[in-house]
Amino acid sequence: MPRIYTKTGDDGTTGLLFGGRVSKADAVPEACGSIDEAVALLGLARALSDRAALAEELLEAQRELFVVGADLATNPAERGRLEPGVSLVTQEMVERIEAWIDRLVAAHPLPAAFVVPGANPVSATLDVARAVVRRAERRAVVLQEHGVEVNDAVLRYLNRLSDLLFVLARAEAGELEPSSRGS
Repeated sequence: MPRIYTKTGDDGTTGLLFGGRVSKADAVPEACGSIDEAVALLGLARALSDRAALAEELLEAQRELFVVGADLATNPAERGRLEPGVSLVTQEMVERIEAWIDRLVAAHPLPAAFVVPGANPVSATLDVARAVVRRAERRAVVLQEHGVEVNDAVLRYLNRLSDLLFVLARAEAGELEPSSRGS
């Protein structure tokens, strides 16, 4: 029977895609950890939702976040081995998110003022996922600023995904969210 534990990380390191190891405190696992959290939160939103169409689209976003994670976690010397849409984020992935945002905003115009999240479990979970995706984006920028090659499409994808999650949360909340300004 295969075991979940490998013991290779007992020394405080973790493996990169296509070989190599880095400290678990390195900026790469930090960025990938935020991606992992976002995947889990989208899973929670999917589980809470009673709308099959939303669940299907969230599953697609979860799968694409695995592509983002692979892109970020690749051994820099092996980036040429990445496959578009499988382990390499593409412009087409970014455009898919943009089209989804456009459809949602057309159907559910955005509020004129900041809102206080928490209208229901699905919208609240999407807002937490949005915040985590924004952290993942910041971590990816840190990688780039430290000289790590970061695919520009990763940064665009994470930026658009956080926008999408904001719009989705508003659509799921409906008219139930209070304004950030008291009455």
